[in-house]
Amino acid sequence: MKAEIHPTWYADATVTCQCGNTWTTGATVPAIRTEICSNCHPFFTGEQRIVDTEGRVEKFFSRLQRRDDIRKDVESQRTEESLPTNLGVSELGLSSRFEKILGENGITIVQDILDALTEKGEDGILGLSGLGQQALIDIKKSLRNLGFEVPTSE
Repeated sequence: MKAEIHPTWYADATVTCQCGNTWTTGATVPAIRTEICSNCHPFFTGEQRIVDTEGRVEKFFSRLQRRDDIRKDVESQRTEESLPTNLGVSELGLSSRFEKILGENGITIVQDILDALTEKGEDGILGLSGLGQQALIDIKKSLRNLGFEVPTSE
């Protein structure tokens, strides 16, 4: 080994935790400070607490709260505004094939779709020749995106 390239070894280095626990070990520095040890770590103590030294958990919860507040505002605006049920089926952004089949069966506005779903359930749409499960999924997704409450079949 080359001389004088290795750090000094302290066989009795003192480790001190924030909780007050102290022990000695070997290290290249005479004193070590740590924020958490086996005496206070939740895994070893069985406590249910979150170890957060940088405020990440608090930031996460505040972000969740802001998201929930925004959702409540959006929902309250949707309920305050009456949703136009006289929108054309073309406003739903469905494929032209689905629009054509709906039009051939006399379903030209959103209200017609809602009526079919309310009266006959999913069979109101699935009963139309040429429309299958994917069409029903697309229609329901589009209606929900516009803010309509889609009746569910039970």
